[in-house]
Amino acid sequence: MAEETTQVEEKGMAALETLAEPTVVEATAPAEPKIDEHGRSYATGRRKNAIARVWLKRGSGRITVNGRDVTTYFARPVLQMILQQPFEVAERKDEFDVVATVVGGGLSGQAGAVRHGISRALTYFEPGLRPALKAGGFMTRDPRVVERKKYGKAKARRSFQFSKR
Repeated sequence: MAEETTQVEEKGMAALETLAEPTVVEATAPAEPKIDEHGRSYATGRRKNAIARVWLKRGSGRITVNGRDVTTYFARPVLQMILQQPFEVAERKDEFDVVATVVGGGLSGQAGAVRHGISRALTYFEPGLRPALKAGGFMTRDPRVVERKKYGKAKARRSFQFSKR
């Protein structure tokens, strides 16, 4: 019995020693930038029912949405601020020109979709920016959408007015 425990202990120690040896882990090469022949990176952004197609290239910081300047398309300063957030987090303000086309949804959803697209296009242009943008929450598509209307209800949850008599 004592011999068996010493053999098991020896085997256990040998197994632990092999585990303690340093293992060589190959470092993965940084991801390659995805840039087309025109020097642009392309990404799709989504929010609610809005879908944005975003092209990003080096430039002076101009943002064009559906052929119009961002200040005319998104007139509210809050929506303009939403579009600038990825550049501020990545510390790349006024370094890229953005051309976006957006369909569906309202202005708030469209602004969120363009922001999502800008963030993804930035990571395609410079893969090293991904950790900062991911930590800021810009890489995750916001999954919240409008709840569907149910039968027997006025809206998704609103009931019709109750009448006792």
